[in-house]
Amino acid sequence: MNSELDPRGQRFAAAITTVVTAVVLITGSGWLALAQAIVFAITAVDPRRGPYAMIFRALPRLSPPAEREPAAPVRFAQFVGFIFLSVSAGGYLGGAETLGLVAAAFGLLAAFLNAAFGLCLGCEAYLAFQRLKTRNAENVENS
Repeated sequence: MNSELDPRGQRFAAAITTVVTAVVLITGSGWLALAQAIVFAITAVDPRRGPYAMIFRALPRLSPPAEREPAAPVRFAQFVGFIFLSVSAGGYLGGAETLGLVAAAFGLLAAFLNAAFGLCLGCEAYLAFQRLKTRNAENVENS
């Protein structure tokens, strides 16, 4: 399996996620939050198999990607999104609307930053964890 992705597809998916999550916040729909959580679950396993990726691939593009990005950070980011929207769905559906709202707001913030500016917070967290693991392994070797 190719481990690199077209970053334009990730930003496209983040744009759709931004809209969906904004609708979750506006309507308080736990079911829509659950649907988005399911999308995140699918893309956490393989970002190429998510519904938003399928829509992106069906759209015409003028050129191939100028660069590609590794899939592992994207999978991690999708897993984090899954957690936030699952908590949101649970909050809304379980009567803890404030919890649903706060969790969805964090999801919206992350999706918006990726869609608008190409800043993937989950990807950055993944890379920070990898650096921390490497530094800890070097410290153990040097001890």
